[in-house]
Amino acid sequence: MKRGVPDLKNINIVKGPQNASIIIQGCMRMPSLTKEKAAEVIRTAYDCGINFFDHATCYGENGAAETRFSEAFPLTGLKREDIIIQSKCGICPERHEFDWTKENIVSSVEGILQRLKIDYLDTLLLHRPDLLFDPEEVAEAFDALEIAGKVRFFGVSNLMPMQTELLKKYVKQPLVINQLQLSLEQSQLIDQALYMNNKTTDYSISRDGSALDYCRLNDITIQAWSPLQVGMFGGTFIDNPDFPELNKVLAELAEREGVSKAAIAVAWILRHPAKIQTIIGTMNPEHIKDICSAVNVNLSHSDWYRLYLSSGKFLP
Repeated sequence: MKRGVPDLKNINIVKGPQNASIIIQGCMRMPSLTKEKAAEVIRTAYDCGINFFDHATCYGENGAAETRFSEAFPLTGLKREDIIIQSKCGICPERHEFDWTKENIVSSVEGILQRLKIDYLDTLLLHRPDLLFDPEEVAEAFDALEIAGKVRFFGVSNLMPMQTELLKKYVKQPLVINQLQLSLEQSQLIDQALYMNNKTTDYSISRDGSALDYCRLNDITIQAWSPLQVGMFGGTFIDNPDFPELNKVLAELAEREGVSKAAIAVAWILRHPAKIQTIIGTMNPEHIKDICSAVNVNLSHSDWYRLYLSSGKFLP
């Protein structure tokens, strides 16, 4: 039994986009679709309550995901003001480097707007840290884009707290989002606090400088990417024989709630009090509907811990 299309819960991002859907439609895989199929994905997501769409300059060759989105969008019957469009810049695969120079940030946004055929971005995120970034140069780029009306809100992706603090010293615009990896399998964002001062496990290693607590203290909304993934590119843990206990618990809760295992895995992230937005990447309309039913799932405190422990963790 599957529930119907949900009325998605929305959040107001502090000093950022308002009335933003808690689930975000990621567009990385959109280049593989025809414009008609891409339009179906966009419209299905919107009809399920998703009004937030995530892009990046490196999604597809020469920004192909953004191009396909702009080709498809007129077929949906939606208006620009109906949705929140986010893109990211800084990853330059053709040059094998990350680049947060003013020149690259500004020119990247120009390209994004041209490919998406829009006048402004709702949010721009700097995509993974440029190890040579000059915060004063980033500040100049943000000022230029804001003054020109080309970007309304700014944020980062995969950035450590002290790097964020360095940016904040020079950038006058609030950094309202940090896009970070989080799933039941890749839960290092949460793990370290539980195992602190415990030399018997690598779970005690701080891999992100307490980014979760830092973002909560500083009103930075976390967006979780790859919520169903094993590692970065290891496929999904759903029905993966390497995770029998996790899938057993997912199946039990899925049956109880009348949703899919994937919806339970996303609901686990949404259950966290940090109000974490979750990015889904499927291009299958039925899967979008399934996953969006996560907002109707009622996981108890005990359910959340049961899922966490079934993914291979333990209580110290």
